[in-house]
Amino acid sequence: MTTSVLVLGVNDVASAVAHRLWSDGYAVVLISEPQQVVTRRGMAFADAVFDGEAELEGVVARRVGSVPEAERLLTERTAIPLLVVTEYEPLVHALRPAVLVDARMRKRAQPERLRGLAPLTIGLGPGFVAGEHVDVAVETSWEELGRVRWEGANRPLAGEPRPIEGLRRERYVYAPLSGRWRTQRAIGELVEVGEPVAWIEGPGGEHVTIAAPVSGVLRGLTRDGVPVAEGTKVLEVDPRGANGQWRGIGERPRRVADAVLAAVRQWRAGGSQRRFAEPVEMPYERPTEQW
Repeated sequence: MTTSVLVLGVNDVASAVAHRLWSDGYAVVLISEPQQVVTRRGMAFADAVFDGEAELEGVVARRVGSVPEAERLLTERTAIPLLVVTEYEPLVHALRPAVLVDARMRKRAQPERLRGLAPLTIGLGPGFVAGEHVDVAVETSWEELGRVRWEGANRPLAGEPRPIEGLRRERYVYAPLSGRWRTQRAIGELVEVGEPVAWIEGPGGEHVTIAAPVSGVLRGLTRDGVPVAEGTKVLEVDPRGANGQWRGIGERPRRVADAVLAAVRQWRAGGSQRRFAEPVEMPYERPTEQW
């Protein structure tokens, strides 16, 4: 019998998890909030929320409007169904997944308690405590990337991004105020430092221009028209330019996805009593950049 998995989120990590599990034969459903802020849209299924479909490394996610539509698409296996809702719990009760994965990567938010909503619950990133919020906590920090915890807490949010061409947080732009994000640029376009890329329409009629922080390729760009909160990451430039990565599954999300798959397989095999699982070993060197 095919194991059903519900994945919360459409960012690059959530998309990598959905892609990996779907490719391994699991019945995966994606859940997103309306107008969720995602910057690395070329490396995620996020645009399916707005366009109806999005493709990531040969797999398609398709927005559907109901649980019966999602179930029909799961039977056809032509695309991963995506449901857009303001509250996910009613869908959990309707779909009754075997596995629930919180991949929203809400780094500074206090995690919700998911245990009991599905036979196996998995939380990714800072704040999750295995045995408290979820059954399994998967580490997303570079220091312990891919560690699967059946007990205990993931590492707290800390540190600076990994460098690309010597640049760390200088590659990013965070919203200087809350408002509506507007842009006419596209992921994958080349930009020069200081070049206007977008603007934010503030609630009081403010119009704040957002410029490229460095020269390179637009790796992350929030969708036009999405409301953003002050302090939210809204833009990212890869300084490697044409040689940079702005589409496909990134190295870090891929390793997190492999760890989630390993946890699900271990659970299905009845091995969930191990306190810790080792980080997933991958056939490539330790990454040198921030995802």
